[in-house]
Amino acid sequence: MQAAIDYIRVKTKITPAAGVVLGSGLGAFAEELAVRTEIPYTEIPGWPQSTAVGHAGKLVLGKLGELDVAVLSGRAHLYEGHPMEKVVFGTRVLARLGVKAMVYTNAAGGINPGYSQGALVLVSDHIHLQGTNPLVGPNDDSLGPRFPDMSDAYDAEFRQRAKAVGARRGIELGEGVYAAMLGPSYETPAEIRYLRAIGADLVGMSTAPEVIAARHMGVRCLAISCVTNMAAGILPQKINHEEVLETGARVRGTLVRLLRELLPELVS
Repeated sequence: MQAAIDYIRVKTKITPAAGVVLGSGLGAFAEELAVRTEIPYTEIPGWPQSTAVGHAGKLVLGKLGELDVAVLSGRAHLYEGHPMEKVVFGTRVLARLGVKAMVYTNAAGGINPGYSQGALVLVSDHIHLQGTNPLVGPNDDSLGPRFPDMSDAYDAEFRQRAKAVGARRGIELGEGVYAAMLGPSYETPAEIRYLRAIGADLVGMSTAPEVIAARHMGVRCLAISCVTNMAAGILPQKINHEEVLETGARVRGTLVRLLRELLPELVS
């Protein structure tokens, strides 16, 4: 991790206070940054490569007004074959670079029938069902405690600020619980019924491990899901990744407007 940090510091003088992770089809926000430096993941020592369609695979550092921001345009997933320590590598590097507030975006399936395709939903909590945890193994006390509390994994104050920005900009924001599954196959209708029974409103294949790693290091977190499709069995239709990308492209302008105004408020 130190080699990656050293490499990034050679490339840019930006010292990010806020970080953003962009999910499938949601990469447009990186273009909002001024005086930006783009570093492909392939150049950064130890950084995992993102192979998922719709993920650009680069770190972008720049300014949003006066705020220094780091953007991960694409992430690593467990289903790509990466070990868990690589899935959260980007989060840990950004925290070491000075990021105190992280915003995670993702494409998610809608379980709650109250959602519509294209809805933006603030994650209030998660159910982590990927079978392992980024903190398994010897604890690195320099990162955080052995048994970190997760009762406020998704910052309530951040969600209130997001809702206030949404209200000012006419952006409707739902709120719900995100279930993290391993993937890469989409869930069966029976699995979706199970997830709904245990309290999930959304389902995806990312975010939860990253948030656990961020909270372990004391970084405050906000997560925003874009409901790119309704989950299996909710509607009488099949699911495909092209639909996910198309819906992400349709709503990314709204997400950009939200993040542009929200990020400075998260570090004020």
